[in-house]
Amino acid sequence: MTVIKINAITVPADSGDELAHRFAARAGAVDGQPGFEGFELLKPTDADRHVWLVVTRWKDEESFQAWVSSDNFVEGHARTAGAAQGGQGQGHGHGHDAAGAQADAHGGAGGEARRKPVGLSAELWNYEVAGGSAGRGA
Repeated sequence: MTVIKINAITVPADSGDELAHRFAARAGAVDGQPGFEGFELLKPTDADRHVWLVVTRWKDEESFQAWVSSDNFVEGHARTAGAAQGGQGQGHGHGHDAAGAQADAHGGAGGEARRKPVGLSAELWNYEVAGGSAGRGA
């Protein structure tokens, strides 16, 4: 059964474009991971909302955990280690914990110098599909 991982990233109003740029720089980086079914980066459209959502879909929990444990994930997130929260925690490009969804999309592309995290904080939300509709166009 498909599992959904939503990384809710709080981003200052003036940093959203940078977050989107960092994700775009790594577009497709996780596509080859076994069990990965896709992702969307959702930009808030409410003027007073500053939480971006990274919605990922995985075949199962084991597939997601394999990604989080992969060298690609660890390497991508290590590029900003020490930069986030004064060197505390995992130091990902937007300040989330080690269970985040995208590698270095938020921390810099291969070989790039460490960057300051874009996000102020983040949470990982876990869901599974319980129902829905594919729509008429599917």
